[in-house]
Amino acid sequence: MTNTLVRESATPKAAPTRSLPVPRDPRVPYRAGSWTVIIVVLVLLHFVAFSATDFRPEKLVTGAKGMANFVSEAFPPDLSSEVLSKGLSGAMTTLWIGLLGTTVSVPFALLLAVFGARTTTPNTFVYQIARGILSFFRAVPDIVFALIFVTAVGLGPFAGVLALICHNTGVMGKLWSEAMEDIDPGPEQALRTAGASRWQVVANATIPSVMPQLTGLLLYRFDVNVRSSLVLGLVGAGGIGLLINKAIKTFQFDEMLTYLIIILVVIVAVDLASAWIRKKLA
Repeated sequence: MTNTLVRESATPKAAPTRSLPVPRDPRVPYRAGSWTVIIVVLVLLHFVAFSATDFRPEKLVTGAKGMANFVSEAFPPDLSSEVLSKGLSGAMTTLWIGLLGTTVSVPFALLLAVFGARTTTPNTFVYQIARGILSFFRAVPDIVFALIFVTAVGLGPFAGVLALICHNTGVMGKLWSEAMEDIDPGPEQALRTAGASRWQVVANATIPSVMPQLTGLLLYRFDVNVRSSLVLGLVGAGGIGLLINKAIKTFQFDEMLTYLIIILVVIVAVDLASAWIRKKLA
């Protein structure tokens, strides 16, 4: 008992811990002020946008009768064999426009992506030229390209394919170049150390490293292009969009609804197929 007391008294007691105050971040007031300014600016911009676009939700209430008449004339859809045959043919044309607009643009987009990525193009002048071309193709909407090509080659799906090739080259080239800039530089540096040329590095290190990303982005653009080809048909670029435009102009709203149902089925099928391919490639 005595030995136990001696040992306990000899053991030093831990000094009581004292919590230190957490230092305040001097940047907090600055951040709060910045967010306040951002919110105020966004609110003002929205007020200006509402005024410039004549954004008035009450117009939907006053125009409800017109919309109800439009819908009532569209139902039931015209499911006659003639309309279904034309709709299916137009939908397949729309699908082919989206397919060709995606695949034919691949070599152009890939070449511009290589020249437009800093990791694969050390020459600043070439890099800026490639980026400028990509920006131009991306900035001009595909429907504007369609109007230009319709005047050049006439009405029909060929103008839609050309329009999608131009616009998709800019968008896909930009996405692919950014994917190339984000890869691990290790394999590229190893090949350069071994004496490989720039094109050998691109072919054997850069592209294989980003192939999954390139494939995923390509499938995504195919989905988008199928939808875009529908809109291009409204300006005379062929496909089911042209049939929808004709049906609206001739007040055949039941035919229009049939065409919309057909293109909805096609787009859902494309989405499911793209998702299945992405899953297999993952």
